[in-house]
Amino acid sequence: MIQTPRLLLRPVRETGDFAAMHAILSQAKAMAYWSTPPHDTEEQTREWLANMAQIAPATGEDFIVEFEGRVIGKAGFYRFPDVGYLFDPAVWGQGIGREAVGAVIARGFAVHRLPRVTADVDPRNKGSMRLLERLGFTETHRQTRTWLVGDLWCDSVYYELTREQWDQRTA
Repeated sequence: MIQTPRLLLRPVRETGDFAAMHAILSQAKAMAYWSTPPHDTEEQTREWLANMAQIAPATGEDFIVEFEGRVIGKAGFYRFPDVGYLFDPAVWGQGIGREAVGAVIARGFAVHRLPRVTADVDPRNKGSMRLLERLGFTETHRQTRTWLVGDLWCDSVYYELTREQWDQRTA
């Protein structure tokens, strides 16, 4: 569990988090740059939450994010060292992504002793790219046609943040 000034990042509760996460995962706006289309069925969300709950501690650590007692998304490492996050569009633009993802990165370096953190972003997702750059990530390369989402091929921009870069920023 991680506590920040405004947020609680905690392990998933498959049944307790279902309604809020399904509401997010079924929104076209929230899922516009995700690696899958919006969830059409409750079963998709149940499977997604089960997969999140079953992440082995040696391979990743993913958190449900709460703001003012309400589930607003997820942030973490589905697989080390790749950071991922998804938030309800209702909270975009409030610095929540930076606060949540920054806390996850700090934990990744301090607790899991990761030498680096990486991210894969759709180049159309300017907000996510700005978030990563504000956190100190640098672009390493780009690749075309990396994700087939529904019937649309999407590209990727890859980012990296080393422990040394993080330590310099937070010293």
